[in-house]
Amino acid sequence: MGIYQYEDMKRYNQFLLVIGIVVIAFNLRAAITSVGPLANVIGDDMGLASWSVGILTSLPLVAFGVMSPIAPKLGSRYSNEVVLIAGMMVLLAGILARSIPMVPFLFGGTVLIGLGIAVSNVLLPGVIKERFPNRVPLMTSVYSIAMGFVAALASGVSLPLANTAGLGWEVSLAIWALPAAAGIVIWIYFVKQRRSANEVSVHYVAASDVRMWKSRLAWEVAVFLGLQALLYYVIIAWLPVILQDYGASGGTAGWMLSYAQFIGLPASLLPVVAGKLKSQSGLTVGICLLAFAGTAGLLFGQSNFIMVTSVTLLGIAMGGLFPLSLAFLGMRTSDAQQAAELSGMAQALGYFLAALGPIFIGFLNDITMGWEIPLIMMLFVSLAMAIVGFGAGRNRTVGDEFTEMAERDDANAREDVR
Repeated sequence: MGIYQYEDMKRYNQFLLVIGIVVIAFNLRAAITSVGPLANVIGDDMGLASWSVGILTSLPLVAFGVMSPIAPKLGSRYSNEVVLIAGMMVLLAGILARSIPMVPFLFGGTVLIGLGIAVSNVLLPGVIKERFPNRVPLMTSVYSIAMGFVAALASGVSLPLANTAGLGWEVSLAIWALPAAAGIVIWIYFVKQRRSANEVSVHYVAASDVRMWKSRLAWEVAVFLGLQALLYYVIIAWLPVILQDYGASGGTAGWMLSYAQFIGLPASLLPVVAGKLKSQSGLTVGICLLAFAGTAGLLFGQSNFIMVTSVTLLGIAMGGLFPLSLAFLGMRTSDAQQAAELSGMAQALGYFLAALGPIFIGFLNDITMGWEIPLIMMLFVSLAMAIVGFGAGRNRTVGDEFTEMAERDDANAREDVR
């Protein structure tokens, strides 16, 4: 093969990889964001309390936390591509099971959905760090935009499909099996194409020790990822219900949730901007304050203007915070192995934290019969997110802390000898 043919093949393979990443991104939120606008419908049909409906959003996050430490080991043994395909198959099975109108299938399918999505959540940052080491912010933005677009679409059309189109909530949720099936087909083709070209499959490098759990920076990144996820999934689960309690129709509330996600899509490019900055602390805190302002608007005002303004601010904040948290997995590490370790740790810890959000907020709503206390709690979450986000945005890597740890250990050892 000539040098030009080789370069063409290399570019073609990278193009396929980008397409594969985008298709996987289509599946990372839609199966979850489609539930929020249907929360009241599902709750009434299945006789569920508010906190129980919140579990439909929290269960996938619990599954994220459980699966995050396991996915690296699977990726290391079978290759990222093969495990991604398996994850899409589990996701497909979960979506179909959840659409069966029986409580065990509703919750059991939701668990499978979380397990399937968790695989891609963990593996993609490592793939990007490995294959696009100099384009981590750009590639993070690409798949964040793809993910956000389909997630917003799912929020907007789920209720109209269920009610206006007369499909019912079961079929409305089942439709999101189609992107999962597409992901399976595309990645099977991609794996076969790479093997026929005799390319080495990308393997996820499993964590080799517990140093990451001793790193302050790693904890800041993990907690920041968890708090932004908590904010996001609380909004996904409860914003339509909040707006309906404030007087909006079910259709309007669903489209407002969709609008919040669409308006945040341009903010998904923030990692590109962040990559040009030495420190991302100021940028991160600024986005957190937008979330604070949007939450305060929902708390203190119920007019249409204030509601739209609040949803806009929250949408921009959510659109920027998630890709920033993903970009930190690469920007705060020195190589693919550290990115893999930090990704597994951050998503395991972060999503367990995030899983508490929808359930706890639903519980507070049940016992207080209003949204004042839940929204006040979300104000505190926004402030805490700003604090840890400032630390996560510092211009340093966990590798720097590992070096410092080693130097301290050496110094202590020499002192012991003396």
